Amino acid sequence: MNGQNRKDIHPGLEVNIILKKDQRTGVKTRGMVKDILTNSAHHPHGIKVRLTDGQIGRVCDIIQK
Repeated sequence: MNGQNRKDIHPGLEVNIILKKDQRTGVKTRGMVKDILTNSAHHPHGIKVRLTDGQIGRVCDIIQK
């Protein structure tokens, strides 16, 4: 799963995100979803989420469902 569809993401899900500062390098950060910040059903760059540790970024990989 690539994290572009909002319906695939929910709080408590383990995901890899790309932080704004890491968009050029593509460095991924792993964590658990706390909040979904994107309102639309689909986003081509990934759904924006807040992790439980407070970091915000776009989902690039879903680790477990």
